[in-house]
Amino acid sequence: MLPFVSLKPRDTQSPTAAPVYLWLVCGLGLILSLSACETQVPKPNLPPSESDLVLLKPLTLCTSKPDFLKTHSAATLKMQTWGSGQEMILPADRSPSHGDESYFFDEDGLLIGALFTFSSGLDLNPYPILRQTLTMLKPALEFYLNVANLSSKSSMDSSALYETGDEKTTTQYLVLGSREQPSLLQASVTIDPYVRLFSPYRREFLERLRHPNGQKPGQQLDSQGSEDKEPFPSLQQFARGQTAQLSYCGAQNYDIAAHAYQKAITSGFTNKVWLAEAHHKLGQAWKGKGQQEKAKTEMLQSLAIRPNTPEVLNNLGTVYTELGEKANALVSFEKAVTLRPNYAIARYNLAEAIEPANPKRALAEYETYLALVEGIPDEASRIALVQQRVKALKH
Repeated sequence: MLPFVSLKPRDTQSPTAAPVYLWLVCGLGLILSLSACETQVPKPNLPPSESDLVLLKPLTLCTSKPDFLKTHSAATLKMQTWGSGQEMILPADRSPSHGDESYFFDEDGLLIGALFTFSSGLDLNPYPILRQTLTMLKPALEFYLNVANLSSKSSMDSSALYETGDEKTTTQYLVLGSREQPSLLQASVTIDPYVRLFSPYRREFLERLRHPNGQKPGQQLDSQGSEDKEPFPSLQQFARGQTAQLSYCGAQNYDIAAHAYQKAITSGFTNKVWLAEAHHKLGQAWKGKGQQEKAKTEMLQSLAIRPNTPEVLNNLGTVYTELGEKANALVSFEKAVTLRPNYAIARYNLAEAIEPANPKRALAEYETYLALVEGIPDEASRIALVQQRVKALKH
């Protein structure tokens, strides 16, 4: 039996995410993946050329802290706490980009994101490929921003946030001014589970533009910038769990995932969708560790908080199957496809579960699965297997 695993945790890391993140409550990033739809919409693959924007060229996400320090002298870095992790800051007067470079490490010592801040603005005229990339992107957000150090600009100017990336990472650009004369204020890059924690529109990052070098500007726009409604430690640990469970930085690690999801729950999610998903993901981690009873307990807890969630029901069905509770497994798969008739993997699992007792029904479910996944390359091997089963059942 096949559990639902989001390989692209992107659209709904948070049920309360601000519009800037362009996340729909449709799956869970990072997110970030709150399991509301099976198929993720791919994001555009439009990163700028390495040779065109040199500030991102030396950055390799998932680098270990010791390896990072081999190329960055600790004496040049300012260290500060970042939740359960650490932020290392390379000041503008020492950085090759001439901006403040911040590198963020999780508690496992992995580089999971970076933020480059240009408090005086970086003229993008010398970067034609990046400028071309930005013209191909629709702004995720447009707003007015006060930046203290831009002497060549008015004290308040129009800014836009752009987002792009590849299969596992997201890059965001905060740009001031017109498309004809753009100026880069901030650029962030992160692995997707952490994307909601790295938007330049986050209030704490906008404050780095308003308060460069710790100075206090005369005008403060305290209402501007997104702010988490859930505890930062919970969000950070949830992202850490996703990173380990979905193999964003090396091999899958269910031990780290289980530890992280437990800490996320303990830190106190207030939104029931977040809390339910944390229990669901913890259940998947226990399942990966072979502890099916613990997996069942967590998934039942998830359903107690947020009933009738198809992904949780499907994954609970796979746990029941492992435990030999065939009747419960069948009930879970049946309910999953009743709630979401186009849930292909649940259809496949239901067909497998029901085939020994009801081959005719199994044949119908297999054929429904084939209709749902037609033309999907990632399903090719399973499609071939199902086609063999259909052929055998028809004879």
